[in-house]
Amino acid sequence: MNPLKSGTLDLALLAALQDQPRYGLDILRHVNERSGGLFDLREGSLYPALHRLVKAGWVDSDWQPSDRGGAPRKVYHLTSEGRAALHAKRQEWQTLRGALDALLIRALLRRALPRRSA
Repeated sequence: MNPLKSGTLDLALLAALQDQPRYGLDILRHVNERSGGLFDLREGSLYPALHRLVKAGWVDSDWQPSDRGGAPRKVYHLTSEGRAALHAKRQEWQTLRGALDALLIRALLRRALPRRSA
């Protein structure tokens, strides 16, 4: 199962950048760890998605020296447009989640409650 389909990958990446700028592998590690391993995000999906977010104006990047003395790292951060997109996508997610919860809870209640005789 790969839950990172459609717009959920964009939402996950924007959320990963909401508190602090991160370089690519740090974003990957953050998303995978925070999801409890459910999201198996890999570099082959990460970098094209980041480029798409940069092109949309939601994320920007700059080169910063490595804290370990290695080569400089490309660090990504949200733009003001990215913060607005995160807010909008979070609201879309909550609406979708609420609708699905309503459907699932209704089905669970139907199974749990005894049927009435007519």
